[in-house]
Amino acid sequence: MNAAALDLVGVSCTFVSADVPGQRYTAVRDVSLQVGGGEFVAVVGPTGCGKSTLLNMAAGLLAPSSGTVQVFGQRLDGINHRAGYMFQAESLMPWRTGLGNVMAGLEFRGDVSKADARVLAEDWLRRVGLGGFGDRYPHQLSGGMRKRVSLAQTLALDPDIILMDEPFSALDIQTRQLMENEVLDLWAAKKKAVLFITHDLDEAIAMSDRVVILSAGPASHPIGEFAIDIARPRDVAEIKTSARFIELHAAIWAVLRDEVLKGYAQQLQGRPA
Repeated sequence: MNAAALDLVGVSCTFVSADVPGQRYTAVRDVSLQVGGGEFVAVVGPTGCGKSTLLNMAAGLLAPSSGTVQVFGQRLDGINHRAGYMFQAESLMPWRTGLGNVMAGLEFRGDVSKADARVLAEDWLRRVGLGGFGDRYPHQLSGGMRKRVSLAQTLALDPDIILMDEPFSALDIQTRQLMENEVLDLWAAKKKAVLFITHDLDEAIAMSDRVVILSAGPASHPIGEFAIDIARPRDVAEIKTSARFIELHAAIWAVLRDEVLKGYAQQLQGRPA
């Protein structure tokens, strides 16, 4: 049996306050989560439940307080070089053009010449529909275009695992649906392992093979998991009217709803969710 592309085994993460001696906060506790090769897994949960903490541990940006992270059967120690990370926040360098931003990761990695990096970057800009915009700087691009550049920047590195932290949350609904379909098309072509963090339950169901639900924090942990047995290829707008989508949405929301209310109540009380 082949090892999972990404395997979080009983991971917990506790933060120690720099301002209040002895104060500790456990974001996630005893979380086990696998992503198989070529599998698209979405994680949903209340605001502040530790979804990004899990993603940062998967990327090797954050070491678990306990448990292990394994990448294709090997324990992760440091940065996960087999993963590409698409952040929620703007991650483009404003002094570089779109082409320059896509080339950056390839240049920093150092295993291709500048000429080859340029060819690869131009190819990926074309794939995300920005073939004629490589000479534009980030401030000259719309929000959707900047997200496309970020997507090209991530995929140009040809990672085996793609980590995505609410990458489309700031976009308008039309641009968001276009980007979601774009990602699904690109994913279908290469079938990389994807761990996708989102607050949007519709997005999670429309895009993924499996949806994992996290509890409200602190000490968040998985409380449910649903296989998304909707045929592919999918159009994220069209499938939302299908009977199976509506059925899955109701079933997942029945598990998620109480946790969202708990997280909201904690925020109203001024406590970390």
